[in-house]
Amino acid sequence: MKVPLSWLREFVDLPAVNAHELADRLTQAGLKLEGITSHGDDVKNVVVGKVLTIEELTGFKKPIRHCIVEVGEAEPRQIVCGATNFAEGDIVAVVLPGGVLPGGFEVGARKTYGRLSEGMICSERELGLGDDHNGIMVLPADTPIGTDVVELLGLRDEVIELEITPDLGYSLSIRGVAREAATAFGVPFNDPALREVPATGEPSYPASIGDDTVCDRFVLREVSGFNPATPSPQWMRTRLIRAGMRPVSLAVDITNYLMLELGQPLHAFDRTKLSGEIVVRRARAGETLETLDHVVRALDPGDILITDGSGPISLAGTMGGLNTEISDESADIVIEAAHFSASATARTSRKHGLVSEASKRFERGVDRELPLVASWRAVQLLAELGGAQIRPGVTHAEVDVEPQRIAIPTGHPGAVAGVPYDRETVITRLQQVGCVVEEGDTPAARRGGVDPTGVVSGGDIDLSVSGDDMITVTPPSWRPDLTDPNDLAEEVIRLEGYANLPSILPKAPAGAGLTELQRLRRRIGRSLAAAGYVEVLSYPFMGERDLDNLLLPAGDGRRVATRLANPLSEDEPLMRTTLLPGLLKTLVRNVGRGFNDVALFETGLVYRPVADAPAQAPVLRVDRRPSDEELAGVASALPPQPQRIAAVLAGEFERSGWWGKGRQATWADAVEVARTVAREAGVTLGVVADQHEPWHPGRCAALYVGDTLVGHAGELHPRVVEAYGLPARTCAVELELTRFEPHLPGPAQAPAVSAYPVATQDVALIVPDFTPVADVEAALRDGAGELLESIRLFDVYGGEQVGAGNKSLAYTLRFRAADRTLTVEETTAARDAAVAVAADRVGARLRGA
Repeated sequence: MKVPLSWLREFVDLPAVNAHELADRLTQAGLKLEGITSHGDDVKNVVVGKVLTIEELTGFKKPIRHCIVEVGEAEPRQIVCGATNFAEGDIVAVVLPGGVLPGGFEVGARKTYGRLSEGMICSERELGLGDDHNGIMVLPADTPIGTDVVELLGLRDEVIELEITPDLGYSLSIRGVAREAATAFGVPFNDPALREVPATGEPSYPASIGDDTVCDRFVLREVSGFNPATPSPQWMRTRLIRAGMRPVSLAVDITNYLMLELGQPLHAFDRTKLSGEIVVRRARAGETLETLDHVVRALDPGDILITDGSGPISLAGTMGGLNTEISDESADIVIEAAHFSASATARTSRKHGLVSEASKRFERGVDRELPLVASWRAVQLLAELGGAQIRPGVTHAEVDVEPQRIAIPTGHPGAVAGVPYDRETVITRLQQVGCVVEEGDTPAARRGGVDPTGVVSGGDIDLSVSGDDMITVTPPSWRPDLTDPNDLAEEVIRLEGYANLPSILPKAPAGAGLTELQRLRRRIGRSLAAAGYVEVLSYPFMGERDLDNLLLPAGDGRRVATRLANPLSEDEPLMRTTLLPGLLKTLVRNVGRGFNDVALFETGLVYRPVADAPAQAPVLRVDRRPSDEELAGVASALPPQPQRIAAVLAGEFERSGWWGKGRQATWADAVEVARTVAREAGVTLGVVADQHEPWHPGRCAALYVGDTLVGHAGELHPRVVEAYGLPARTCAVELELTRFEPHLPGPAQAPAVSAYPVATQDVALIVPDFTPVADVEAALRDGAGELLESIRLFDVYGGEQVGAGNKSLAYTLRFRAADRTLTVEETTAARDAAVAVAADRVGARLRGA
């Protein structure tokens, strides 16, 4: 909504403030500022002139005229002009030498086309009054010569642009913003709707309301003898342009002008094109209407229509029909003003993808009391400016609507804001909004019901207070959004100033903090970042193609996914059941931009629906807290959402440089990610060879904590690499952190540190080359006993010396006792025991034995 200050000042006695000061006050009142535009500040030395003579110059490719123009000086000015739409005796706007036009365009005296030109005769666009550049702007004949055009036409003005939220629909008018400005500055407000309207008398053009659910007031007035050729006055055109609307014709401009001024959309019908009674109703199956934009629209049974004997003639509240449009020959006009249903107008507008200035206002709620005033003002302007005759009478069809009355404790706004407001402040602020405030309440309000007079209670608000603390509030007709005590509380808080609300952080209850799983996630993130991995955040969506690219078999549980009702992309309509698709796509995107050595990880939820879950969650009410049964119903309809962590890596994991060659990422690095997670969780990770899509069958490990499978790691299958366009031998790991939770040891315990020295023993074992290293390590650990502090694999060898089909694994075993220095005999015995268990379990034998 664009608000020219000159227009606003007609209805509110503002002090000497500029647009920025006014905008600050309106922002404090809850209106959102979009911008401020100044007009005419740089314009100077533009005056009214009279064209005395015109000489047509010949010999040029376009018409050129040499004009003698009187400008109120001692001698007339000679000006060369290329426009032809003015004649001798016309009154025009002239910028004299040294003058400046909008945009800083300076004008001087110069010789052109063989003649001296002392200035320029201006068009509307050159004066910043519109886009019309077809010819010179001709002023009324009685305009005084030499008058300053800036003051005459109101060129110097400031315009405030506001973004109007749906709950402040009344501010889509000069009237509404003026009311807010008057309240903000504490000055009188001159309501333009408070005009004396003649008694209704006899009806005008016949009309009725056929469906009172879509319209509760419909007003028609008529004029005759209107001169459609009459141009709109310049002051009206200027204001329309400043407010963001394009002038069209006098009749249309009047309806638009009053819509901007009052907030009441109006529509003008050509009286000669109407047939029979006008009826407001819903559309019927098969009906069509060609609207003013020349589109033939198939109507939906829910659409609101204005009809006559010929059928639909207008989409009510949205756009008129082409067949009854006023034209350059329309002398008899019917003005329509109505109050349409906000929700029905919104549905009609969205159904047809047709958003108009009228629909914007109706769907936010228009003042029900405006149609009589606005229609009367419209016919008055048609008579004053267009020479029309106002026909007596008015058609006024209406449905009785009881005003809503709301019972509220005067302490409720303060309870909502956390700031005490006294009773007088609450009542004063509500009255400034336009509410009628009565003392006390009714028994029905205390019970949470509605009494015959329309008093409603505050829902869950405690009304069990003394009668002296209760008031009953009737919202004004221009505020249909005020429907319950919380709405009234918001108005009080808004006018008292959001900036005056203290900023107080809530106190955290004792003992609250991060859960063990949350702390684990943070520790894992820090550890992986320190190891060279970069965390990413992917959209939680995937498509069937992703599941196919991962080579998931038909019966795989990851193929059972939750489908979105309104997906962002038709290619990804499913909630993810694995983190890998998003990570792999991110990896491809990075590689495509030249980053060949990439290590990424992500933590997030996956969504794994169960077969017996309800198809749809129950719809919860908004006027009270859901019951435990309702919350349980919602929870049962939601899919389980376990927390997972996944990582992918490609290229060099250890970078090459001047120090030598690097090392390519392998499946072992993916397994090491899982080991890092296990270390941070304080659990022992079991690694077992496995076959599981989308990993390579011979390079895949199943990861266990105790007997619980927590994930998989390894090198991706070559077909998966090809399907996603990944670098060769890309590796990945995915773990379900939720499955770690039962195994977490709880708060960390500081380990006891022995003061005695460590004893080391190295052992090299020969095992079949298909033997998992993890099995060998587990056997050594179990056999070494309690004295074993740590075990480390430091060499893997395969060659002729260990025999075909074998490999050599060399380990360092560290032993330490808490109460003594270990002897060589003790450590040797522990080593031999470890080797014996390894020989028994995996067939290991000492190398060289």
